[in-house]
This record gives sequence, structure tokens and C-alpha cells, in this order.
Amino acid sequence: MHHHTPVSRRRLMAGALGLGTLGALAPLRSALAADFKALVCVFLYGGNDGMNTVVPMDATRYGDYARVRAGLALPQASLGRLGNTDFGLHPALAALNPLYAAGRLAVQFNVGPLYAPLTKAQYRADAGKTALTPPSLFSHSDQQVLWESASTDAQSRTGWGGRSAQALALASPVISVGGNGHFGLSELAVPLVLPGPGDGFGAAGLGAADIGWKPNALKLDAIKALAAQTSDTDLANAFQRQQQSAMALSEQLGPLVKRKPGEAGSNAAIDNAFAPLITNGNVSTRLGRQLYQAAKLLDVRATLGGNRQIYFAQLGGFDTHGNQAGSDIVSGTHAALLKELGDALACFQAALTALGLAESVTTFTQSDFGRTFKPNNSGGTDHAWGNHHLVLGGAVRGGLYGSYPTLALGGPDDVGVDAWEQQGRWIPTRSVDQYAATLLGWMGATNAQLDQILPNLTNFGSARSLGFL
Repeated sequence: MHHHTPVSRRRLMAGALGLGTLGALAPLRSALAADFKALVCVFLYGGNDGMNTVVPMDATRYGDYARVRAGLALPQASLGRLGNTDFGLHPALAALNPLYAAGRLAVQFNVGPLYAPLTKAQYRADAGKTALTPPSLFSHSDQQVLWESASTDAQSRTGWGGRSAQALALASPVISVGGNGHFGLSELAVPLVLPGPGDGFGAAGLGAADIGWKPNALKLDAIKALAAQTSDTDLANAFQRQQQSAMALSEQLGPLVKRKPGEAGSNAAIDNAFAPLITNGNVSTRLGRQLYQAAKLLDVRATLGGNRQIYFAQLGGFDTHGNQAGSDIVSGTHAALLKELGDALACFQAALTALGLAESVTTFTQSDFGRTFKPNNSGGTDHAWGNHHLVLGGAVRGGLYGSYPTLALGGPDDVGVDAWEQQGRWIPTRSVDQYAATLLGWMGATNAQLDQILPNLTNFGSARSLGFL
């Protein structure tokens, strides 16, 4: 684990100057890059089918996989083998294979919400009676909260991204290019939610171009005056600080956020990296647009202040209960989602490399849960538990991590015992807490901070890091 050194006076000054002009800060960029780190969370809403994301290729396990998966089994020859391992990526993720070959992609097997390490015997004996079994398993809304909050409290009000921003005293809240997710919430802050390229950011009618009209200028002055008044409650003061920060940032970031590929002032290095996804001056996919925005913001990172930042992006549509293969398992419904994911991640990584930030940014996936190993009667898969996730970046120690489940319905990793419940819903062998702690440890979080951010982490003893960074 790398721990960052105390912030120097010069860096503090750079952070304090963060709301100055973008151009004036350009010389600081390279100086700050050396000690800059950012995490980018990509949440796959609906529950991505990890069983078809990373597939075993050795004869025994591929045979077990193909037999159970039947019509949803990917042909062995279509898989993109990961180096010299016995596993391959879904062919739709082909854009990520070069990153694995370069040692910049890690696969974390069978991770999910856990209160503490849990065996099948313990799970069957507990039957939800104690904290040992996470609440509301297999439910979208609850499991999204458990992943985004890194807790086993489905009522958790805060996300682990938001708690991290607070505990590490980051200069900016979680920066979301993918809407107002639970991940970015802290006790007193919400994420900074930014729109896509081409969209305006700021109060309607109160942008730089609008306030030439006297009534608008007076309106803006009045709002600023209200936001500057202190209150006798912490919550009101926190809200006012957010208002002030939002106004300053909208003035600062508005033109950058709105800029589309090829427009005046756009960064050619970023545009070139995203070229495979650009059509007629627009980034053509949902996740591509979000990560294009993240790349632009990382390029001007000093504007947002601080040398640690956390980003949130997301892609929906993964609740594939029916017709998961679509017209073809290699290029149909689930494949199209994975292609959008893989292509956007590859373009984003290329942009980071061009910006000299490849080592400074780590991107990782999260999702509601895995899906059943056994398909259902509608040609789809149902809600499960443990899942396989991807982590990429220049600081990543490429490879396969964790324990791949035994591919046996009713086996040691399947929650089911009776025939009707033998569906291959894997009990996780690594927790969301350990996954988050590995990422945050790389960011420089101390053990005390990790325990504060991730209350269940102590239940895993010395196994606090999963080793992929």
C-alpha cells in the first residue's frame, strides 16, 4: 500500500487557488500530477451477469459452465483469454484485453456485501436471524445501497464514496457524472452532479451570458448574499457552504462541462482517445459521455481543488431476467451492455494515458449483485449475490484475485440446498469492505480512517487489502 506524504505548503496554495482561472493553473498541472490520485466508480445498475463477464476456459470448468448455462453459454472460441490464465473475457469486452496484457486490469472474483466471513453452513444456520446475513438479499434497491454504502445496513444514509470524501477531508465532494447516486452521500454533503457534454451547468438564466440583463444580475447578487449569511445550525451552514461552492463551480466549470468534442478549446488528446465513440461531434454512448466528462475534469483537476478526488459514473439496463442473449449470446442484449462498458473504459484509459494520469487514476466496477449461474425459463438470469468485478489503471497489479466459485449447483458456494433453490447464487468470499479498503488504501487512507469509513472491515481481521493495488 502506498501512503501519500503530508501535503506541502505549495500544494495547499495550489488547492486554495483552485477557483482561479483555468489557464493560470496550467503550469501547476504537471507538478500536481505526481501526488494526485483519483478513484472512478462505475456502477452497473440492475445486476451485471458476472458469470458471462469472466468465464473459465479450462476443459473441466468450461464443461461445468456450458452444461449449466446451456443457451446462455458463450462459445469457448469466442472468449478473449486473459494472458496465460484459464479465464477469458466476454468477446464484447475485447477492448479491455490489451489492458490485461499490459498488467493494468485486475479481476476480483466473488465479491459482495458481507458482515463477516461466511460459510454455507453458517449461512444456512443463521437464516437471517443475526447480522451475519446481510438484509434483503437478492433485492435491487437494498443491495444497491449495500454496495454503494459498503455496509450491511440497508437503511444506511451515506455512501462509502461520500464518507471517504468526508473522512479524508477532500477539497471537493464526490464528483458525479452519472446522477445523484447513494455512493456520493455523506452526513452533510451530496455529490457534485454534472451534466453531459453539450448541457448547461448552473442556475437557469443566471449564467455569465445572462447576467448582462439587470434583473438577472440583481437576482444573482441576492442569491449570493443569502448564501453568505451564517445560521445558528450546522445543517443550514453546510447547505449554504454547498450553495456558495456550487455557484463558484458553475461559473468556473460551466464552459468546460458544456464543451463537446472538436469544439473551440477542447483538449485534442481527450478527443483523440474517445475518437472510436465520437460521431458527428457527439460521444455516442451513455457511459462514453460520462467518462468523457470525467476525463475533462481530471485534466483541470486543480480547479476542483485538492490532490485526491472521487468520481461516480453509471450504466443501467443489467437486469436481464428475460431474453438475455437477444438475437445472439455473443452480440445480443447483455453483450451490447458489456460492449458499451468495455469500449468506454478503454477510451477513458487511453485519455488518462495521454494526459499523463494513467498511474494516478483507478477505475472500478460495482453492481447490485451477481446473477444466477442457472438460467431461468425466460432465457435470462435472476438475482444472486457474489459477483466478479473489474479494476483498471496504471497503479493496478494486473491479474486474477480472490476465489472463483465451485461451479456446482447446490455446491459449497451456492446458497441453495433443496432442488428448487439450487440456482448458483454464490456466497461472496470477499467483502465490499475489503474491496473498498484496497482502493482507499491506495488513495492514502490510514487504518484508522478505513475503520471509520468501513465499520465492518474489522470483522475481516488482517485481510484488509485484496492486493490488486
